[in-house]
Amino acid sequence: MSDTLLTARGIRKAFGDHEVLRGVDLDVRRGQVVALIGPSGSGKTTMLRSLNGLETPSAGTLEVSGGPALDFSRPVTQRERHALRDRSAMVFQQHNLFPHMTVLQNVMEGPVQVRRVPRAQAQQRALELLDRVGLADKRDAYPRQLSGGQQQRVGIVRALALSPDLLLFDEPTSALDPELVGEVLTVMKELAEEGWTMVVVTHELSFARAVADEVLFLDGGVVLERGAPAQIFSAPREERTRQFLHRLLNPLD
Repeated sequence: MSDTLLTARGIRKAFGDHEVLRGVDLDVRRGQVVALIGPSGSGKTTMLRSLNGLETPSAGTLEVSGGPALDFSRPVTQRERHALRDRSAMVFQQHNLFPHMTVLQNVMEGPVQVRRVPRAQAQQRALELLDRVGLADKRDAYPRQLSGGQQQRVGIVRALALSPDLLLFDEPTSALDPELVGEVLTVMKELAEEGWTMVVVTHELSFARAVADEVLFLDGGVVLERGAPAQIFSAPREERTRQFLHRLLNPLD
Protein backbone atom coordinates (compact mmCIF):
# COMPACT_ATOMS: atom_id res chain seq x y z
CA MET A 1 0.00 0.00 0.00
CA SER A 2 1.36 3.42 -0.99
CA ASP A 3 2.42 5.69 1.83
CA THR A 4 1.58 8.76 -0.26
CA LEU A 5 -1.04 10.83 1.51
CA LEU A 6 -1.39 13.78 -0.85
CA THR A 7 -0.63 14.31 -4.52
CA ALA A 8 -0.99 17.67 -6.26
CA ARG A 9 -0.22 18.17 -9.92
CA GLY A 10 -0.11 21.36 -11.96
CA ILE A 11 -1.85 23.53 -9.38
CA ARG A 12 -2.57 26.97 -10.80
CA LYS A 13 -4.40 29.87 -9.20
CA ALA A 14 -5.11 33.33 -10.53
CA PHE A 15 -6.69 36.33 -8.87
CA GLY A 16 -7.93 38.39 -11.78
CA ASP A 17 -5.00 38.86 -14.16
CA HIS A 18 -2.43 37.94 -11.49
CA GLU A 19 -1.39 34.28 -11.57
CA VAL A 20 -0.20 33.40 -8.07
CA LEU A 21 0.45 29.70 -8.69
CA ARG A 22 1.81 28.60 -12.06
CA GLY A 23 1.82 24.82 -12.05
CA VAL A 24 2.92 23.55 -8.63
CA ASP A 25 3.47 19.83 -8.00
CA LEU A 26 3.57 18.42 -4.48
CA ASP A 27 3.75 14.94 -2.99
CA VAL A 28 3.40 14.36 0.75
CA ARG A 29 4.00 10.96 2.35
CA ARG A 30 2.43 9.86 5.60
CA GLY A 31 4.50 11.05 8.54
CA GLN A 32 6.47 13.48 6.40
CA VAL A 33 7.12 17.14 7.22
CA VAL A 34 7.28 19.38 4.14
CA ALA A 35 8.38 23.01 4.54
CA LEU A 36 7.42 25.66 1.99
CA ILE A 37 9.81 28.61 1.98
CA GLY A 38 10.19 31.62 -0.26
CA PRO A 39 9.69 35.38 -0.42
CA SER A 40 6.40 37.08 0.36
CA GLY A 41 4.03 36.81 -2.57
CA SER A 42 5.62 33.63 -3.90
CA GLY A 43 2.39 31.63 -3.59
CA LYS A 44 3.16 29.62 -0.45
CA THR A 45 0.00 30.50 1.48
CA THR A 46 -2.21 30.18 -1.59
CA MET A 47 -0.83 26.69 -2.16
CA LEU A 48 -1.44 25.74 1.45
CA ARG A 49 -5.01 27.06 1.34
CA SER A 50 -5.59 25.11 -1.87
CA LEU A 51 -4.68 21.88 -0.07
CA ASN A 52 -7.38 22.62 2.51
CA GLY A 53 -10.09 23.70 0.09
CA LEU A 54 -10.05 27.28 1.36
CA GLU A 55 -8.93 28.33 -2.13
CA THR A 56 -10.12 26.70 -5.33
CA PRO A 57 -7.32 26.36 -7.89
CA SER A 58 -7.87 27.51 -11.45
CA ALA A 59 -6.37 24.28 -12.83
CA GLY A 60 -4.60 21.13 -11.75
CA THR A 61 -5.49 18.01 -9.80
CA LEU A 62 -5.40 17.21 -6.11
CA GLU A 63 -5.88 13.87 -4.42
CA VAL A 64 -5.77 12.96 -0.74
CA SER A 65 -5.54 9.23 -0.07
CA GLY A 66 -8.96 7.84 0.72
CA GLY A 67 -10.76 10.88 -0.64
CA PRO A 68 -11.96 12.05 -4.05
CA ALA A 69 -9.50 13.10 -6.73
CA LEU A 70 -10.35 16.68 -7.65
CA ASP A 71 -9.83 17.95 -11.17
CA PHE A 72 -9.97 21.74 -11.11
CA SER A 73 -10.41 22.02 -14.86
CA ARG A 74 -14.11 21.52 -14.08
CA PRO A 75 -16.33 23.08 -11.39
CA VAL A 76 -15.73 21.61 -7.93
CA THR A 77 -18.81 21.02 -5.82
CA GLN A 78 -19.22 22.15 -2.24
CA ARG A 79 -19.42 18.50 -1.22
CA GLU A 80 -16.07 17.75 -2.85
CA ARG A 81 -14.49 20.78 -1.19
CA HIS A 82 -15.80 19.70 2.21
CA ALA A 83 -14.52 16.16 1.64
CA LEU A 84 -11.07 17.63 1.03
CA ARG A 85 -11.27 19.89 4.07
CA ASP A 86 -12.34 16.99 6.28
CA ARG A 87 -8.95 15.33 5.76
CA SER A 88 -6.86 18.25 7.02
CA ALA A 89 -6.75 20.99 9.64
CA MET A 90 -5.21 24.44 9.38
CA VAL A 91 -3.24 26.47 11.91
CA PHE A 92 -3.30 30.10 10.83
CA GLN A 93 -0.94 33.06 11.30
CA GLN A 94 -3.53 34.83 13.42
CA HIS A 95 -4.90 32.48 16.02
CA ASN A 96 -8.53 32.89 14.89
CA LEU A 97 -9.91 31.75 18.24
CA PHE A 98 -13.52 32.58 19.05
CA PRO A 99 -13.18 35.46 21.56
CA HIS A 100 -16.49 34.72 23.30
CA MET A 101 -15.56 31.09 23.99
CA THR A 102 -13.26 29.66 26.62
CA VAL A 103 -10.16 27.72 25.62
CA LEU A 104 -11.99 24.44 26.22
CA GLN A 105 -14.99 25.53 24.19
CA ASN A 106 -12.74 26.65 21.33
CA VAL A 107 -11.08 23.23 21.18
CA MET A 108 -14.38 21.32 21.42
CA GLU A 109 -16.22 23.36 18.79
CA GLY A 110 -14.83 21.60 15.72
CA PRO A 111 -15.22 18.00 16.89
CA VAL A 112 -18.77 18.63 18.15
CA GLN A 113 -20.09 20.80 15.32
CA VAL A 114 -18.12 19.43 12.36
CA ARG A 115 -17.29 15.84 13.29
CA ARG A 116 -20.46 15.29 15.39
CA VAL A 117 -18.40 13.83 18.24
CA PRO A 118 -20.41 13.45 21.49
CA ARG A 119 -19.71 16.37 23.84
CA ALA A 120 -18.37 14.20 26.67
CA GLN A 121 -15.92 12.49 24.30
CA ALA A 122 -14.87 15.79 22.74
CA GLN A 123 -14.28 17.32 26.16
CA GLN A 124 -12.13 14.42 27.33
CA ARG A 125 -10.01 14.62 24.17
CA ALA A 126 -9.72 18.42 24.45
CA LEU A 127 -8.52 18.21 28.05
CA GLU A 128 -5.94 15.57 27.12
CA LEU A 129 -4.60 17.74 24.31
CA LEU A 130 -4.50 20.90 26.43
CA ASP A 131 -2.55 19.03 29.08
CA ARG A 132 -0.19 17.79 26.38
CA VAL A 133 0.81 21.35 25.47
CA GLY A 134 0.90 22.61 29.04
CA LEU A 135 -2.39 24.53 28.96
CA ALA A 136 -4.68 22.39 31.09
CA ASP A 137 -4.86 25.17 33.67
CA LYS A 138 -6.15 27.58 31.00
CA ARG A 139 -9.22 25.54 30.08
CA ASP A 140 -11.65 28.15 31.42
CA ALA A 141 -9.68 31.21 30.25
CA TYR A 142 -10.74 33.36 27.31
CA PRO A 143 -8.37 34.12 24.41
CA ARG A 144 -7.84 37.71 25.57
CA GLN A 145 -6.39 36.35 28.81
CA LEU A 146 -3.67 34.38 27.01
CA SER A 147 -0.32 35.37 25.55
CA GLY A 148 0.16 35.13 21.80
CA GLY A 149 2.15 31.93 22.22
CA GLN A 150 -0.55 30.39 24.38
CA GLN A 151 -3.22 31.35 21.86
CA GLN A 152 -1.26 29.73 19.05
CA ARG A 153 -0.81 26.57 21.09
CA VAL A 154 -4.58 26.49 21.56
CA GLY A 155 -4.87 26.91 17.78
CA ILE A 156 -2.66 23.85 17.32
CA VAL A 157 -4.70 21.87 19.85
CA ARG A 158 -7.89 22.89 18.07
CA ALA A 159 -6.48 21.46 14.84
CA LEU A 160 -5.34 18.24 16.54
CA ALA A 161 -8.79 17.76 18.09
CA LEU A 162 -10.18 17.18 14.61
CA SER A 163 -7.89 14.13 14.21
CA PRO A 164 -6.83 15.16 10.70
CA ASP A 165 -4.66 13.14 8.35
CA LEU A 166 -2.78 16.30 7.41
CA LEU A 167 -1.78 19.31 9.51
CA LEU A 168 -1.28 22.58 7.63
CA PHE A 169 0.62 25.47 9.22
CA ASP A 170 0.55 28.94 7.67
CA GLU A 171 3.51 30.83 9.19
CA PRO A 172 2.28 30.01 12.70
CA THR A 173 4.94 32.11 14.45
CA SER A 174 4.90 35.21 12.24
CA ALA A 175 2.51 37.15 14.50
CA LEU A 176 4.34 36.30 17.72
CA ASP A 177 6.84 38.29 19.73
CA PRO A 178 10.31 36.74 19.28
CA GLU A 179 10.46 35.36 22.83
CA LEU A 180 7.22 33.40 22.25
CA VAL A 181 8.24 31.73 19.00
CA GLY A 182 10.15 28.92 20.68
CA GLU A 183 7.20 27.54 22.64
CA VAL A 184 5.18 27.09 19.45
CA LEU A 185 8.05 25.60 17.45
CA THR A 186 8.71 23.15 20.28
CA VAL A 187 5.14 21.83 20.05
CA MET A 188 5.45 21.52 16.28
CA LYS A 189 8.76 19.66 16.59
CA GLU A 190 7.16 17.23 19.04
CA LEU A 191 4.28 16.63 16.63
CA ALA A 192 6.77 15.85 13.86
CA GLU A 193 8.56 13.40 16.13
CA GLU A 194 5.23 11.69 16.85
CA GLY A 195 4.70 11.10 13.15
CA TRP A 196 2.10 13.71 12.25
CA THR A 197 2.02 14.57 8.56
CA MET A 198 2.64 18.30 8.18
CA VAL A 199 2.98 20.93 5.49
CA VAL A 200 4.45 24.10 6.97
CA VAL A 201 4.77 27.55 5.40
CA THR A 202 7.51 29.22 7.41
CA HIS A 203 10.27 31.81 7.54
CA GLU A 204 11.80 29.99 10.51
CA LEU A 205 14.68 28.50 8.57
CA SER A 206 16.23 26.83 11.61
CA PHE A 207 12.99 24.93 12.16
CA ALA A 208 12.78 23.90 8.50
CA ARG A 209 16.38 22.75 8.55
CA ALA A 210 16.02 20.73 11.77
CA VAL A 211 12.54 19.25 11.37
CA ALA A 212 11.50 19.07 7.71
CA ASP A 213 12.04 15.98 5.58
CA GLU A 214 11.74 18.00 2.38
CA VAL A 215 11.98 21.73 1.63
CA LEU A 216 10.38 23.44 -1.35
CA PHE A 217 11.53 26.92 -2.39
CA LEU A 218 8.78 28.84 -4.18
CA ASP A 219 9.24 32.04 -6.12
CA GLY A 220 6.88 33.67 -8.57
CA GLY A 221 4.31 30.91 -8.20
CA VAL A 222 6.59 28.04 -9.16
CA VAL A 223 8.79 25.59 -7.26
CA LEU A 224 12.32 26.64 -8.19
CA GLU A 225 14.02 24.05 -6.03
CA ARG A 226 13.13 21.12 -3.81
CA GLY A 227 15.22 18.74 -1.79
CA ALA A 228 16.38 17.59 1.61
CA PRO A 229 17.11 20.39 4.10
CA ALA A 230 20.85 19.66 4.08
CA GLN A 231 20.98 20.17 0.31
CA ILE A 232 18.72 23.23 0.17
CA PHE A 233 20.44 25.10 3.00
CA SER A 234 24.04 24.00 2.46
CA ALA A 235 24.29 23.61 -1.31
CA PRO A 236 21.32 25.17 -3.12
CA ARG A 237 21.46 24.60 -6.85
CA GLU A 238 19.57 27.70 -7.92
CA GLU A 239 21.04 31.20 -7.68
CA ARG A 240 17.65 32.60 -6.63
CA THR A 241 17.54 30.15 -3.72
CA ARG A 242 21.04 31.21 -2.66
CA GLN A 243 20.05 34.88 -2.78
CA PHE A 244 16.92 34.31 -0.70
CA LEU A 245 18.70 32.28 1.97
CA HIS A 246 21.57 34.76 2.17
CA ARG A 247 19.21 37.69 2.70
CA LEU A 248 17.28 35.91 5.44
CA LEU A 249 20.36 34.62 7.21
CA ASN A 250 22.38 37.83 6.76
CA PRO A 251 19.84 40.67 6.94
CA LEU A 252 22.46 43.39 7.48
CA ASP A 253 24.55 42.55 4.43
